[in-house]
This record gives sequence, structure tokens and C-alpha cells, in this order.
Amino acid sequence: MDKMISSLDWTLIRAFLAVAEEGSLSGAARALGSSQPTVGRQVREVEDALGVELFQRHARGLTPTDIGHAILPSAQAMRDAAGQINMIAAGRDRAPTGTVRITASVIVAHFVLPPILARLRETEPGIQIDLISTDSTDNLLFREADIAVRMYRPDQLDMVTRHITDLPLGLYAAKTYLDRVGRPETPEDLLHMDWVGYDRSDLMIRGMREVGWKVDRDFFSTRTDDQAGNWRLIEAGCGVGIVQVATGRTSPDVERLFPDMDLPALPVWLTAHEAMRKVPRIARVWEALADGLPRAVS
Repeated sequence: MDKMISSLDWTLIRAFLAVAEEGSLSGAARALGSSQPTVGRQVREVEDALGVELFQRHARGLTPTDIGHAILPSAQAMRDAAGQINMIAAGRDRAPTGTVRITASVIVAHFVLPPILARLRETEPGIQIDLISTDSTDNLLFREADIAVRMYRPDQLDMVTRHITDLPLGLYAAKTYLDRVGRPETPEDLLHMDWVGYDRSDLMIRGMREVGWKVDRDFFSTRTDDQAGNWRLIEAGCGVGIVQVATGRTSPDVERLFPDMDLPALPVWLTAHEAMRKVPRIARVWEALADGLPRAVS
């Protein structure tokens, strides 16, 4: 048994995991950046070493056998351990050079971070930045990103989080739209205007109901869940919308309506894995974000 286990290196376990999760050799090859024959050979090596069949072959691909299902959690634990080893090793890198991957929402990535990162490039030319602009959650544990800029406090274990600032929100509409329909004199007038909202998300609906506006999806005449697209629709004159103030002031073609209206702000959290937080290049980018974000939205 000891000889059997020692003959299984991480490359082979990684191939087994990829096939189990992707359901086919071709899918596993794409996920691993390998070739289908290579992945197939690696899976056969695992099966030969263990003396068991790990997959059932059928027309749609491959599914784990009972023994394949049984060893899958242990293989996933090996992957987690490998990720932790990589992070610990990377944490010993003391040089303030290299690449730092930042993930942020589309709007923050488009309208808030660029000037901060431009200043960082001036002061730290040895640090390269990969900016992941997405409204999905990237996994810091598996190094999909080094630092996350979140609008909520992450609750993953082994993460360092810091509340940096709050992003104020405002009501905005294009000047062309307001010139056409007239400017509202009271907040109640807004209810009789066109609005730009979300498609499947009910975030704006719930927020407006909390302040007493009984609206539903049909209240919004133009809808998209794409944050950047939502802003462009407002800017083009499709109606009134709720936008981060930092975004609204980037365009001379829009006006902020009722700036004294009390709207909830979006909290901004920085998050990094604790094993990576003190790596010099990551620490430097963290500091630049912690310093630049409050100033960018003030």
C-alpha cells in the first residue's frame, strides 16, 4: 500500500480531480491546459497504481465509480493543501516586485480604481497589476485574486478584512432627458419619471421599498443587471437611476438630483488571504488601495 500511494504524485491526482469535476477528458484537458491523451494517460496511471477503476465510461463522458466518489474528498483536500503550500511559499517572497491580482466590481474597476492604480504604477514600477473586473466572487484561496475589493464583508476563514470607506449613492439623470421631460421639483415627482433599474436583481426594488416607495420590476422602463451598462443607459438619457457618486461625477452629461436626499452607502472592504497579506508587493498594493479609495469617493 505504501508503494502504491507513493507512486501517486500531485499531477496524477490533479488529473483525476479535473476529470471528476469536468465529466470528460476533453473538459479536464481544457481546465488543466493539457491535452486529452495526456489526461487520459494520467487517469490510467492512477487506476493502475490503485488497482481500481475510478470512472465509468458512457456516451456523455465519464462519471466516478463508487470508489472514485469515495476518494474524491481526499483528493480535494490534497488540492486545498497544495494551495496553502503555494501561499505560504509565496508569503516568503520579500521582493516588492511581481504581479498582484485585484478583483473588484465592474463599476469600481471602471470608475474608481484606475487613477489609484496609475499612481501606484508611478511609485512602484516593479509591481504589475492584473485587474479582474467582475461582479462575481473570485476565490482568494486558490489565488484567483490576491486582493478583493468587496461591497460586503467576506466571511471566509483565513482572510484578513478591513473596512476602508463607504461609497455614497446618488440619483442621476442625463441632461438631455431632463431637458426633454423637465426637472423634478420634489422627490415625489421622481415616481412619474422613467427609471433605469435591474433586470433579475431586486436590490434596487428592496432599497426603494425601504424608504416607502412601493415599486416593482415594471416600474423601471429600462433594465439591465450589467452595472456598466446600467450607467451607460442613464448617461444616454433612458431615465433616472441610482449610481455611485464617484461614477456620476465622471460625466458632464448627467445631473445629480436631490443631492441632500439620504441614500444608503455601499461599504467597501479590502480582503486578502492572511498568508499573503504581508508579501511586500501585496502589502504595498493593499496600502495604496486603503489610502486611495477613501479619497477617490470623497
